[in-house]
Amino acid sequence: MKRPSPEALRLALPVLALAALLISVFVMRPNVMSYNGMHLLFKLGIPIALATLAQMIIMSVNDLDLSMGSFVSFVACVAATWLVDAPLIGAAMLLAAIAAYAALGMMICYRGLPSIVVTLGMSFVWAGLAVLVLPTPGGTAPVWVKAVMSARPTMVPIGIAGSAVIAVVAHFIIMRSSFGVLIRGVGGNERSVARAGWSVLWARGAAYATAAAFAVASGITLVGLMTSADANIALRYTLLSIAGVILGGGEFTGGRVSAVGAVFGALTLLLAGSFLTFLKVPSDWQIGAQGMILIVILALRVLLERFEKKGRRT
Repeated sequence: MKRPSPEALRLALPVLALAALLISVFVMRPNVMSYNGMHLLFKLGIPIALATLAQMIIMSVNDLDLSMGSFVSFVACVAATWLVDAPLIGAAMLLAAIAAYAALGMMICYRGLPSIVVTLGMSFVWAGLAVLVLPTPGGTAPVWVKAVMSARPTMVPIGIAGSAVIAVVAHFIIMRSSFGVLIRGVGGNERSVARAGWSVLWARGAAYATAAAFAVASGITLVGLMTSADANIALRYTLLSIAGVILGGGEFTGGRVSAVGAVFGALTLLLAGSFLTFLKVPSDWQIGAQGMILIVILALRVLLERFEKKGRRT
């Protein structure tokens, strides 16, 4: 009998964790087992999945982005103001932000700077820009974004359907395309990529630009769901995105990531928040409780990997 691959084992954990949480929610709140109930549970699935995929791309080149939440908040503020009042200016601002991300990735590579320190500093920059764009909570979502995010597919809620589509698209971009092989190669063996004639500098810049594009989509879709924005609207996305990538089978080094797993990880953490709310866990304690859930799942992953290694030896 053929043994399951390590990648399949990594993907199985977030899938099983999501299924277990979903069953638990159904047991506690049977009325949630409906179209409207599932819509409310996974309403924020799309923006969180997009932010997690953005973080995954950064992690695929062995970096870590601590400014993800601030950047998504900045995008949300731009989308709720300039993208409504002056669409061309708003689009230019978002394209400039993507270019800035690409330049940041190239600077980190060229100067050999630690990504954690640089992106932590950038988090304050993006937060300050968000406040300048939208000093007080408000604004409104662009009409076309609101229309897309308020759509009601016949069979599956938009949060689940959109997350599934995003997972498939990201899988082909990151896991199947030559571009995805290149950036994962940078994370796996940077010297081999350079010896093959590719520019590691430009590859990192392209990875950061792609991550920024996913983060921009996250901010825009978030505004479409919330119909307004503020400078702190997505600050928690930084930790959620990192946890979602790790929960979905990704690793901090080696370019080992999974786009489908990252989306499952993001949805699992999203559902964990609702699960803890149903248990009447105070909001101040929910972050810690989500961390405990993550630790338990990661411990199970380590055990599975050890069993897999023993199976290979025997």
